[in-house]
Order: sequence, then C-alpha cells, then structure tokens
Amino acid sequence: MLLSANNASEWTGPTGNNTYLLLGRPSILIDAGIGDSAHLSAIEAALGGAPLEFVLITHGHVDHVAGAPVLAKRFPGVVIRGGGAGEPFVDDEVITGGGTTLRVIATPGHAPDHCCFVDERTREVYCGDLARIGGTVVIPASRGGNLREYLASLAKVRALNSSRLLPAHGPVVENPAQLLDEYVEHRAERERQIVAAIKDGCTSVDGVVARIYPGLSTALIPAAEETVRAHMVKLREDSRTQ
Repeated sequence: MLLSANNASEWTGPTGNNTYLLLGRPSILIDAGIGDSAHLSAIEAALGGAPLEFVLITHGHVDHVAGAPVLAKRFPGVVIRGGGAGEPFVDDEVITGGGTTLRVIATPGHAPDHCCFVDERTREVYCGDLARIGGTVVIPASRGGNLREYLASLAKVRALNSSRLLPAHGPVVENPAQLLDEYVEHRAERERQIVAAIKDGCTSVDGVVARIYPGLSTALIPAAEETVRAHMVKLREDSRTQ
C-alpha cells in the first residue's frame, strides 16, 4: 500500500516521497517520510488498530528518515532499521513480514547506505532513490555519493529481472529493464557532455553546469553541481579529464 509522505517540492517531485505499508504480522513500513501528521494518520488508519512493527529505511537522506523519531513516538515498540536511525542492514539479509519475505540488496551510489528490498514472492523491488520515472537521480558527491558505485548498483538491480520497481518518488515502474537501461545511457551521455565541456575549457563545476544544464531552475542547480562533481571524480579516476 502506497502512502504519500506529503512533502511535494522541486526536489522531491510533485507527489513527494512514497512510503509503502505492508500489512500483516509483523507489519512493515518502507521509508519513514518526514513526520507529517496526515501521513501518520494514514498509516494508523490503514493498520486498523494493529501495531506498526518495523520501519525499513532505504537510506539516510532527510526526506526518507526524518519521520523516524515521530513514528517511534506514535507507535511505541516499533523497530526502526537503516538510514542511520537504527541497526544497519546487511547485504542479502532476509526480513520476513508484511505477508512476504524481503531480501536486502545493498545499492550504494546515491548514498553510501542505500539499500533496495526485493519482495521474494512478487519479484517487485522497493528501490528507494535508485531510479524513478520522469527524472534522474542526484549523485551527491560531497555527501558520500559515488557514480561508479551507482552504476554498479543499477547493473545489480537490472540483473534481478524484477517484475516492477516501487520507487520513493513518482509512479510505479512497470518496465524496470527499460528504465534502468535508459539510466545507464543517460549517465554515459552526461559523461560525454562533461568531457566535451572540459576539453572546451570549462574546468569548474559551476562552469560545466552552466554549459550542460541551460535554463535549469535555480533550486535544482545545487543538485546538478553535485552530480557533475561525481562525474568529474570518476573521470579523474579514469584519467579522462586531460
């Protein structure tokens, strides 16, 4: 069951963050939202008086984890995992609950602690900020983002042959292979653009951003700068900036 965290913005998209409630004992909420009162009420109503028993957080960015303390207060006894708010996950760990079995897939790149959860019954993947329809994912180099790791994570999830992706932003992805392939090609195209900009004398991050993101909203420029920075780190490692 998809429940909106009610935090729409230019950063989070027009529908804000998605959280997913898996009913059954033990009940599981995937991602914590930001502590919005309407979100909390929706969770409570969906549970119908049953307790919320687990919160599994895909990664420690504020729009995914800020609601954890509020959830802990609203649902005493809830166990919170991941995102820096609770015990971290182990790659390939199995979690039983919500009427199914989830397997943890470590997918760093967007964040060092980023994880996806594979539903072993339906082959759906709760993919956090790995990918989404209608936009790309920021690789925040100054906060632990790593483009090389991100590309490896895309390949890792692509190899799962999942039935659907259930992202933290935007609609459900019905054709995971197509979207993930498009993401890889998009990153390759951005790399080509950045190499061309550097060869033309754009050596600073803001200079490259101005060149390859013309007309970008002011609010989104910091995100573009972070991703360009991540590309430039990879290019230096590949010795392709000269």
